[in-house]
Amino acid sequence: MKILVCMSNVPDTTTKITFTSDHKQFNAAGVQFILNPYDELALARAIELTEGGKGTVTVIHVGEASSDPTIRKALAIGADDAVRIDSPAIDAFFTASQVAAYAKDKGFDLVLTGRESIDHNGAQVPAMIGELLGIPSVSIIKKLVIDGTTGILEREIEGGKEIVHVPLPFIASCAEGVAEPKIPNMRGIMSARTKPLSVVTVTEAPVLTSIEKYETPVPRGAVKMVAADDVAKLVGLLHTEAKVI
Repeated sequence: MKILVCMSNVPDTTTKITFTSDHKQFNAAGVQFILNPYDELALARAIELTEGGKGTVTVIHVGEASSDPTIRKALAIGADDAVRIDSPAIDAFFTASQVAAYAKDKGFDLVLTGRESIDHNGAQVPAMIGELLGIPSVSIIKKLVIDGTTGILEREIEGGKEIVHVPLPFIASCAEGVAEPKIPNMRGIMSARTKPLSVVTVTEAPVLTSIEKYETPVPRGAVKMVAADDVAKLVGLLHTEAKVI
């Protein structure tokens, strides 16, 4: 089985988010970047499916050379090789177009992604890749089993679970439960240095969106303490200040 795993290079969750002076770009200065946690789950499941010589796992990323250390981590975890499309990930459609252009003639049996990247939380790229490649797309799966040429996927829906049977090839976005993240061992870290990381020229694709402005959330207001027996004051504050009653 030949599996392609899409990965994003995202700011660590402990990062303090700031923007450039015009508020149109994220300020990456001094920021620690990591492998997107949801993509890490997709990678872990792909490795499980190909263990014991059952296939290969290729990681693909749309980004600049600064993301190479994160790609090398994916190789250390267990991917066989990696591809970097040499361009900033401008928006969801542009990113999906780059991945689809690379994958269309490579004969991948399965494409996996995380459910979303933790920086933009758009959850748009997987479905767009499926549409561009003309293959089925299943979103936010919790379990994935391959039975011959069919994928058996489990999703959570309101009030229960949904079991989906999909013929290969297809694309699926992965959520918690699909696999446990894998920690790279010393052997994996050493071998990652020599595993292939190909840099591919960007494919022409339209940019359909633009950033008007980024804004940080409104700072939380000061907490007001109300005595437990002063119900009238509490009700008054909820009515006049919080305006929830």
